[in-house]
Amino acid sequence: MRDLSPLAVARSGRRLTVALLAPSSYPIAEPYLGGLESFVGGLADGLRARGHRVLLFAAAGSDGAQPEVLCGGDWRPDELSRADPSMPAEAFLREHHAHLAVLDALRTTYAGEVDVVHNNSLHYLPLSLASTLPVPVVTTLHTPPTPWLTSALDAGGSSHAFTAVSRFTARQWEPWVPRADVLHNGVDPERWVPGPGGDDVLWFGRLVPEKAPHLAIAAAGAAGRHLHLVGPALDAGYFAAEIEPHLGRDVTWHGHLGGRPLVEAVGRVAAVLVTPQWAEPFGLVAAEAAMCGTPVVAFDRGGISEVLRPHVGQQIGVVVPDGDVAAMAAAIGPATALDRAAVRTAALSHLSAQTMVGRYEAVLRAAAAGGPVTDQVRVAAS
Repeated sequence: MRDLSPLAVARSGRRLTVALLAPSSYPIAEPYLGGLESFVGGLADGLRARGHRVLLFAAAGSDGAQPEVLCGGDWRPDELSRADPSMPAEAFLREHHAHLAVLDALRTTYAGEVDVVHNNSLHYLPLSLASTLPVPVVTTLHTPPTPWLTSALDAGGSSHAFTAVSRFTARQWEPWVPRADVLHNGVDPERWVPGPGGDDVLWFGRLVPEKAPHLAIAAAGAAGRHLHLVGPALDAGYFAAEIEPHLGRDVTWHGHLGGRPLVEAVGRVAAVLVTPQWAEPFGLVAAEAAMCGTPVVAFDRGGISEVLRPHVGQQIGVVVPDGDVAAMAAAIGPATALDRAAVRTAALSHLSAQTMVGRYEAVLRAAAAGGPVTDQVRVAAS
């Protein structure tokens, strides 16, 4: 496992046609429903800006996608099949069928067009059937190991090359993928522009239990700061129980924002709070905040410390013990004392989309150039 340096590959100036497989849960469209959707959208834009042709395969409603969708297509099991008592949930079957259809199209409709497939799907079929495709597949590990994906690898699925979004995530996958080159996510500094700051604090993302905005409410309250919440309320029960009772004088929910309104909201607060209750693989909201010059206070869970402490002598925020609300409240003051210009400079050096896209471009070029497929996958010991 190592951080990837730029690769010297043959045909370095050749335009690539990249089949970009997205996650299938939500569209790749503004306002993005999550960091993974934002990553795929930004990567597609970045590769196209560098002159490459990107064929995006994503959920229905995605911007600039191919007609084949990874979910939400027209296929349905017939009535006789539905009567079979062994039939699993229809949503599962539809997603399964959609991935089969896209992979078949890559073998037929797009054969001879595509140079390399970049798999960002969380589905098991792109790994299971990678060897059936006529071009190399590069798979990026965006999440902790899931049973669907580890089963696919255990059963012989593979990929020409693997990357991971953080060293933390790469270590989690080592039993199945001994080597995954680490490419940190990046954000566009021309979109995430510096803001003036302010006195209040902000939390943004999906309002769901694993993101734990209720802990940000508690920390902001303990620190005597007004909290702004931005994001979709995807779990109605959680929102009603943990968020809605606190809305009012000390907490404001702005709904789901994207584009300039979101950037402006991030730029006009003193700090952004990040409160994951799961092993956050990267923490894109921290990178977005830092690019606006807004310091971050985050629980030390998953790969977040790699974002907040990019290099020796650089800091874009404060990491506090996982789940420690009192420590988060106490850290808001020191975080807001950080120089906003220095926070932006650190983000530019470590977390820019241009750097990220350039590194993915190098990986995709290396895969498209051919060469032996390394033995990156091994079965975990039982």
